[in-house]
Amino acid sequence: MLLYQVERLNICPSIPVAIGRRNWIHIGSEQAGPRVAAILSVVESCRRFKIPVHDYLGTILPGLANTPIQRVPELTPTAWIHSRTQG
Repeated sequence: MLLYQVERLNICPSIPVAIGRRNWIHIGSEQAGPRVAAILSVVESCRRFKIPVHDYLGTILPGLANTPIQRVPELTPTAWIHSRTQG
């Protein structure tokens, strides 16, 4: 198992991640570490901007595999909430 250590998180307060950091120190594979970090980054961004994580992921994930790479910036939490508030 690989040991991943998170030095600092850019988002405060991030209590769920801080608690998880200690529990998830052993990820299991080299590929899993960056994937977990990416998922946590999205979840914490949603929480920071008060975006319902379940709604965001439920909207984004089903069509993600068919989304052209050029449209990925439109799928970030901030772009998603902006498009929802614009109508």
